[in-house]
Amino acid sequence: MGRRCFPTPSIEAAVPLAARLDNPLLVGELGGNMPYGFDSTNSPAALARRSDISRPMILLSTSGTKVLCEARQCAAVYAACLRNYTAQVRFLEARHPKVAVIGAGTRLEFREEDQMCCAWIAEGLVNAGYRPRGEQTARLVERWKNAPVDAFCGSKSVEYLISTGQLSDLDFILAHIDDVSAAFTLKNGEITHVPA
Repeated sequence: MGRRCFPTPSIEAAVPLAARLDNPLLVGELGGNMPYGFDSTNSPAALARRSDISRPMILLSTSGTKVLCEARQCAAVYAACLRNYTAQVRFLEARHPKVAVIGAGTRLEFREEDQMCCAWIAEGLVNAGYRPRGEQTARLVERWKNAPVDAFCGSKSVEYLISTGQLSDLDFILAHIDDVSAAFTLKNGEITHVPA
């Protein structure tokens, strides 16, 4: 949507960052709950309805933003999801001879939606000539390669969305599979759009 996005690993990191940015939107969850003082959870459906795109977003999540922030010392870091997995593959294959695909997981579990997204990216890379380093990657690609887009709907994450009345997020996700033709990199603490 064009909004600036700054992932943070913790509330302690989000607060001083918010003080440096002009009227930031604080978005996120910890353990499934919106932190005190935040403007919104990290609901994709709710974010899509917002019109205040000029406000930079500080994003905090239980696991995803921590993984991104911990990877900052790597030569290149990209944030991908089910919305841009094909564009991410195209971007990677044109620029990097070796790639590590890492799913953030949730509550110490590699949830089905994360497995599927990682497997679809890995499958695209394998089809482009990359070789999986381990047997686990090959098994995940095999498991998910022909899966329908709703194959993860029995996951604990979806159970959580149902039990908390957040079905609009599931509907949004299922309606927006592979609809973004760009990759997103993490540079200087900000996720930025890079055309694929």
